[in-house]
Amino acid sequence: MVAGLKVAKDPEDIALYAGMLFSSFSFCQTLTVMHWGRLSDRIGRRPVLLFGLTGYLVSFLLFGVSRSFAWALAARCLNGLMAGNVVVIKSAFAEVSDDTNRARIMALLPLIWNVGSAAGATVGGLFADPVRQYPRWFGHSQLFRTFPYLLPCLIGCSVTACGLAMGVFMLEETLVRKPASQLARPPSASQGLPATESSQLLPAKAPQQRTVRQLLTPTVALVMATSAVSSLTMAMGQQAYPIFAASDVAIGGLGLSSRSIGYSLAIGAASVLYVQLHMYPILEHKHGSLRCLQIGLQLLIPSFLALPFLSLLLAGADKSLGDLWLPAGSEGT
Repeated sequence: MVAGLKVAKDPEDIALYAGMLFSSFSFCQTLTVMHWGRLSDRIGRRPVLLFGLTGYLVSFLLFGVSRSFAWALAARCLNGLMAGNVVVIKSAFAEVSDDTNRARIMALLPLIWNVGSAAGATVGGLFADPVRQYPRWFGHSQLFRTFPYLLPCLIGCSVTACGLAMGVFMLEETLVRKPASQLARPPSASQGLPATESSQLLPAKAPQQRTVRQLLTPTVALVMATSAVSSLTMAMGQQAYPIFAASDVAIGGLGLSSRSIGYSLAIGAASVLYVQLHMYPILEHKHGSLRCLQIGLQLLIPSFLALPFLSLLLAGADKSLGDLWLPAGSEGT
């Protein structure tokens, strides 16, 4: 997409502008995610979730009709500003669960996120620029010729619209507030009683909301730091791979087409689904969550280090095939 917008003067600059698009979402999300959480504490989880889905829908459409880098960047920023559902959905999950099933329910969140991320990237790779990729079906479409990246955004909008409809008609509010009758008692209820008995009838004071500094205990800070490091490494891998795969072999990339990148991401999505549904429960039961996290982070190191060398292997394979199919008697040419 960045190459199609012609904002990069050199092919080497495409990664820079693509990184700006990727990071703008996370940066804007960081600015507003705490505010969305506080707002959901006041007005409820359901309205914030529905508002976030509506924001996703609008920002997807704006991104799909982007014809300039500035427009695409603004759409991504809007998408990040409206991304309050990430924290609100966790609160809703915690409120509909208890100690017997909360761990299992919370374990579904990373599974859904990873599969959705991989599936979304797959859709983008398979359906971007459909006029060029599928000329038989979309060759005469002036709409997709004008907006070559609208189709994958429309697919994302349809999924978001289904989620929004389910939220409107099926989602119930999970934030439970005590009725006013339980927060205060009439004065006559404690008249004529001793002070000790009267004090027992008075409502307990509502717990004061702690500040962010009070919440950042050493344990919480350590967990957050670990999560930040793992999220950073995963985000770097997820965002760098499409750029690396689409870059020309001459500048160290793989030179893959959008469709080929989509196929590779689809394989990755299937692998994630298999690992998290089948292999991880077995490993977690045998080694524990902490050990699985440590092993996973350790395996990322050789994976990331080996990724750039795929371009050298591809160039070497092309050269070997070229030598293999070199016509006889042409050695001197």
